[in-house]
Amino acid sequence: MKRFFYVLAITLLFFPIVSVHAEQPKVELATEARSAILIERDTGAVLYEKNAHEPLPPASMTKIMTMLLIMEAIDQGKLKLDERVRASEYAASMGGSQIFLEPGEEMTVDDLLKGVAIGSGNDASVALAERIAGSEEAFVHLMNEKARQLGLKHTAFENTTGLPAKNHYSTAYDMAVMAKELLKYDLITKYTGTYEDYLRENTNKKFWLVNTNRLVKFYPGVDGLKTGYTSEAKYCLTATAKKGNMRVIAVVFGAPTPKARNAQITKMLDYAFSHYETKPLYKKDETIAMLPVSKGKKKAVAAVTSEPISVLLKKGEKSEAVKTTWKLNKKVKAPVKKGDVLGTLIVKKDGAVIAKSPLVAKEQVEEANMWELFKRMFSSFSRTS
Repeated sequence: MKRFFYVLAITLLFFPIVSVHAEQPKVELATEARSAILIERDTGAVLYEKNAHEPLPPASMTKIMTMLLIMEAIDQGKLKLDERVRASEYAASMGGSQIFLEPGEEMTVDDLLKGVAIGSGNDASVALAERIAGSEEAFVHLMNEKARQLGLKHTAFENTTGLPAKNHYSTAYDMAVMAKELLKYDLITKYTGTYEDYLRENTNKKFWLVNTNRLVKFYPGVDGLKTGYTSEAKYCLTATAKKGNMRVIAVVFGAPTPKARNAQITKMLDYAFSHYETKPLYKKDETIAMLPVSKGKKKAVAAVTSEPISVLLKKGEKSEAVKTTWKLNKKVKAPVKKGDVLGTLIVKKDGAVIAKSPLVAKEQVEEANMWELFKRMFSSFSRTS
């Protein structure tokens, strides 16, 4: 099987948006924003940008990174949706947007995630951060480490919420990368795409949640992701919408009003869907190859796609010139964790690379003990003798 694969050791763990720029629009799409960007999710192609690398306060769009680490913990089995989390005095003390947690109050991860994604609850964000990392400070370290892994050069976090802080900033480009990564987890749009819900529904403290992203209700296909506002940051929004096979991400920093923010996001989404389309190539979790695992309890592990893979086309454009190849790790040694990078899938158009995406381990493979390795060796010896 090896002769069918071009094998190369992978040194990078994550791949940021590939710098592929589609033809830029002749009209300005974000005249009232301080910075903005529009990308197609699967390929990461940039369809429009304005001051996309200018560091600015992200306000509650910070919670995109918070939610990314929460979804990773759920995916890895470190956190369960039905688990109850107790709110600390510190989490309950958060100001700004909140779901009014009381010290010692217990709430499921599912409900806390609703509080973060729908209601932008600062207290819910801190409660989940403390559950995952032990403290908000430790969780912020994980946020900054994740930013480095994603190759984000102009992002730094000081809290999980987006409340104003001196060295807390990001860019439209970096926020789009975070959103692209978060959207690998299909479950997240169940929360970010919900317009209204309730917490403490069967109690006398029933709490109504209304999504701070009004486009979820008023723009067909919008199902996320996160708004933001402080007096310093002004009105911000990282939005995503899907129509047919195409999903796009639009980011606005520093709009003067909610109406201006939503109007500019709407203009970018309209532009994307009217000028472009995508052709799906692979679904998420699709097996590309089986790789032998040295000293593992299982002899092989599936290398699967970590996200949907598509090619971006202008409306009416043919797709015959698109090819896909992959590069796989030469050696895989146990233990292997679910999600470990095992290779790279590469998409080329007319011979030029237009996208790269990690291939990851479908499941965990534990290290075999000495007895298991002995039995395997003995069995192999018996077959060849």
